Amino acid sequence: MRFRREFERLDAELTLTGHVVLTPAALAPSRDLDAEERAWLGRVHLQKVSMADEVLVVNVGDHVGESTRREIDHARSLGVAVSYLEPHAAADDADG
Repeated sequence: MRFRREFERLDAELTLTGHVVLTPAALAPSRDLDAEERAWLGRVHLQKVSMADEVLVVNVGDHVGESTRREIDHARSLGVAVSYLEPHAAADDADG
């Protein structure tokens, strides 16, 4: 997870204000995942997106990675609201 500290800060902040937060699995950096494990975690996270009322994209420095784009597309296909932590140049998104 690229922005672990930001995820942890937001998780605490949002939880303390009464939100249920479903973050990506935070695995220890020393844990190497094989392709099957990465794919499994990706599917689990898409299930979390399906359960959400809103997806907050943690786009520090406006970075939006490939798996995050897939999650954004999944959220939008389900009608789940998508917002961004930082102002976002929407050129990378399918919806603009």
